[in-house]
Amino acid sequence: MEASEVSALHNSMRKYGIPGDLKPEDPTNPTGPWRVVDSAGQDVTDATLAAAAAAEHRRPERGFVITP
Repeated sequence: MEASEVSALHNSMRKYGIPGDLKPEDPTNPTGPWRVVDSAGQDVTDATLAAAAAAEHRRPERGFVITP
């Protein structure tokens, strides 16, 4: 994941309660690639990206339909 995508993913993770920490692959180069790691330090980037994409595209499960 590129540095330009980090902010959007971080917002989605907070909004939908997706766990993980965003960290640059190289701590001395924050403009380079980033990864999502879990509490054990394992790379969970692919799973987190998939969860965020699924949450963003999920339709509301209940609500009202108002017709004209």
